[in-house]
Amino acid sequence: MKKNNHFELILFDIDGVLEYQGKVYPGAIELTENIREHGINLRFLTNSTLKSAKSAAFKLQSKGFNAYEQEVITASKATALYLKELNPRSIWLLLSREGVDEFSEFIHDSENPEYVVIGDCRDDFNFSNMNKVLQKVVEGAKLIGMISGLVDSSLGSLELNVGSWVGMIERAADVKATYIGKPNRFVFDLILKQFPTIDRKKVLMVGDSVASDIIGARNAGIRSVLVRQGEFSEKHLSKKVKPDYIIDQISDLSNILFNC
Repeated sequence: MKKNNHFELILFDIDGVLEYQGKVYPGAIELTENIREHGINLRFLTNSTLKSAKSAAFKLQSKGFNAYEQEVITASKATALYLKELNPRSIWLLLSREGVDEFSEFIHDSENPEYVVIGDCRDDFNFSNMNKVLQKVVEGAKLIGMISGLVDSSLGSLELNVGSWVGMIERAADVKATYIGKPNRFVFDLILKQFPTIDRKKVLMVGDSVASDIIGARNAGIRSVLVRQGEFSEKHLSKKVKPDYIIDQISDLSNILFNC
């Protein structure tokens, strides 16, 4: 087994980096296998709230990746782990699809929640629910947003993202939500705690978003690669926080990992 002495842990965003809108990027599967062969640890870190770690791993596997549930952290998984540390009396969860599975051990109570927890709940972002969220937060429930992103186009068209809905409640109730997913440090620290002997200088985040991946890496004290794929736009390069590396396509990451 070959050993790379430069990086010891690679964090991959999924949508926009390894695959996008259902299609795997050329060279992505081979790259992850090469990383494993070089003895480098890898994790998959996605801001998806709709997927559980199990369903995200299954989707990767179905596309040809060797990916395991314990290697995947979704925003819903990270939020559940955050709440587990708090041991809340009850939660009101607004979320759809498999991400809901991460919250099976909590007491769910939409009438008297200690925490209102908001992920992507699709068509349930309606007047009735959002007005009720406002009322519960004003009454004292704490507000958690799984991610802070305002818009998303990973499913093909531009959509309002979780942060837009949570931000509306923040403004209306005059409160500050706690956000969990990228770019917030909690989700990075969650992974890095699994590797206490690895220096953060030897950890690399690979993403297509400056706002979540690159700023998140900076917040966590690790290095980053920005890929000109997925939701990348040249205007993102005008932000104050810059990536350590920029590549045109994911297969180019080999030049950073194995030729340095």
